[in-house]
Amino acid sequence: MSARRINPNLAKIHHSYTVRELADRLGVHKNTIRHWQRHGLTPIDDRRPLVFDGAVVRQFLKSRNQSRKRPCPIGTLYCFGCHEPRRPSPTSIEYAQTRIGAGNLRALCSECGTVMCRRVSEDAVVAVLPGLLVQIRQASSRLSGSSSPSSNCDLERQLLA
Repeated sequence: MSARRINPNLAKIHHSYTVRELADRLGVHKNTIRHWQRHGLTPIDDRRPLVFDGAVVRQFLKSRNQSRKRPCPIGTLYCFGCHEPRRPSPTSIEYAQTRIGAGNLRALCSECGTVMCRRVSEDAVVAVLPGLLVQIRQASSRLSGSSSPSSNCDLERQLLA
């Protein structure tokens, strides 16, 4: 089971927390706090009950979250199947524009075939995947801009009543 990223800003820097208070504040089990203590989270002192400084907790969580990031080098997208950056299959890359200047880049992983996605501006597509042919698809029209809006069955019922 993969660990989730805890928001470090939930720990207030001018507060001190017991294990139970910190677990409740961060939405984790108290054993998780004890696990973090074995992996570098230091209490204020060694006396019971253990008390943790909010600034130390926040810094520990920030460094823990930062160490788990896997930035994608140029020419790769993050594959959720392989859990690491991979080169996309050259024939499967498409850019779907969602609004002017922004859109979603989609491709298949060359290793496992999983769909990989990345939000990117239209200008940055060439910088993200240099040398690869990207099919650009225009955004679909919105419902409010369509020439034939969908019929509203409830409106007909209200008129008949």
